[in-house]
Amino acid sequence: MIRVKVAGSEPEREDAFSVRKMVFVEEQGVPLNLELDEHDASAAHFIVYSDDQPIGAGRIREITQGVGKVERVCVLKDFRGKHLGNLIMHSLEEYALKTGMHKIILNAQSYAVPFYEKLGYIVTSPEFMDADIPHRAMEKMITQ
Repeated sequence: MIRVKVAGSEPEREDAFSVRKMVFVEEQGVPLNLELDEHDASAAHFIVYSDDQPIGAGRIREITQGVGKVERVCVLKDFRGKHLGNLIMHSLEEYALKTGMHKIILNAQSYAVPFYEKLGYIVTSPEFMDADIPHRAMEKMITQ
């Protein structure tokens, strides 16, 4: 059974971190000190579980009044192509609305821009490098 939940305990946060480490650190070569950062303490972390196995993650944090920043959205390689990214993003957006956010911004890896565009996000920047990976800033206004 596939389910998404907001991390409500330290073990669930660790589940999210383990998925992020596998995708960003091991697979993409992002240094661990850049992947796990000072924003982890204040962000809401989301985990996708297949039964009890963590297979996807993402986080959101309010950066200014009503504006959320989505970060660290990822799915383990063996589970990609199953619309789990959509599931994570819809969960993040629902959470954002419930907590008073009306706009979401994110920095998408450039290859993932079409994925976010299909969800209604628009590109707001030229390409830039982050952790030696090309990115584009994107945003979306959200409403109920």
